[in-house]
Amino acid sequence: MRALCFESSNNLRRGDRPVTPTERQQTHSLAGLIDVTAARWLRSVLALQALLLLGLFSSAAQAHIKSETHSVWSISGNHVNLSFTVPLTESIRLATQPGVQPPNDQVLSYLVKNLGVNAKEGACKMTAQRAIAATDQFRRFEFNFECASAKDITLHSSAFFDLIRSHVNLAQIETQDGKFVEQVFSADHQTLELNGAGEALENAGFFQYVQMGIMHIFTGVDHMSFLLGLVLISRRTRDLVFVITGFTIGHSATLALAVTGILRPHAEYIDALVALTIALIGAENIAVATHRPGTVALGMGGLLLAMVLAKLTGLGTLPTLLLLGAGIFTVNYLMISGHLRDAGRLRLVVTVVFGLIHGFGFAAGLLEFKMPQGRLAELLVGFNLGVEVGQLSVVFVLLGLVQLLRKLKLALPRPIVVDTVASGLVGIGLYWFLGRSF
Repeated sequence: MRALCFESSNNLRRGDRPVTPTERQQTHSLAGLIDVTAARWLRSVLALQALLLLGLFSSAAQAHIKSETHSVWSISGNHVNLSFTVPLTESIRLATQPGVQPPNDQVLSYLVKNLGVNAKEGACKMTAQRAIAATDQFRRFEFNFECASAKDITLHSSAFFDLIRSHVNLAQIETQDGKFVEQVFSADHQTLELNGAGEALENAGFFQYVQMGIMHIFTGVDHMSFLLGLVLISRRTRDLVFVITGFTIGHSATLALAVTGILRPHAEYIDALVALTIALIGAENIAVATHRPGTVALGMGGLLLAMVLAKLTGLGTLPTLLLLGAGIFTVNYLMISGHLRDAGRLRLVVTVVFGLIHGFGFAAGLLEFKMPQGRLAELLVGFNLGVEVGQLSVVFVLLGLVQLLRKLKLALPRPIVVDTVASGLVGIGLYWFLGRSF
């Protein structure tokens, strides 16, 4: 197209008079404008394709979101008591009617088939099973097992692995001598051998907490999506240091406050807000890349205002004040960050806020994981370390992939990458946010 413009400019005449320098400059400007328009059109097409692909892959992505249950196994001689806690977001997977929580009998029937205890002589007898009271957003069930002896006891849990392979069960075992040991059941590790009622597990502890923290990152596509947005918005190493530091400070603070009981988050609200942060970091990338923060802020703010109006009519689960606050924060943040020449320091502050929200997300499940007060410090340090290892691993892998593509000369221009990936983050973030809000 540029060649055609140039050819036209060379043949352009006004009568027999050659084209003047001013006329030639105007023609070249027109060619440049056409190139810019074509580039923007290409970026828009790729962004639209990202959103269309989202519709195809949203179900697959949903299947890899962080999924976990919690169990406490108490061993006393040849008797084993099990308390199994299921978040509502997990029990809904057993529903026969979409969106309707299954009755206790149905959940119990499923768990009975997937939980068990064995001893040297064979399978232990389940002597009792019942649903017991639990806090909001959770369901709890209790089971009692009687074994022929206390020799070579093994614990088994295969619950929910058939529904979502990335599921994990955070298990706490109370041995006969009163010690607590934390273990993790996964799709590849469904049986735990105690070898004499737990003696072989006495040394388990700090590194198990680290493992739990790492798994919270690696099994949570929502958290990894947010990290992708942080990497995308950071043009310089200094900017990346700012956002990772802010995020770390925020989630460390609220994780400590929540697990120690000073603050207690509402799991349903936190999950929705985590999804909103993903959409917001994607929207910020688009606002900065297009230099149109007002338009992007208006779109995001308008959506939250529409949700406020819907809430007033009785639709939705998030409180009205929470939606209003989120809307005001979203509009102001996008407007400010979009107009600042260097928003790196601002993002340090804002990612602290994002970190506060994600920290409650990390803690929501751990609150149901009964922990002796004397080991809270070990849990917090180990779990936090695991979270940092997990998120830094994700960041370094992303940076390494970018460098590899550059060396192979396969990297696309940054504007195209930003528009496409950021559009995908906005789409998947809003998909999760709306799904968790209604």
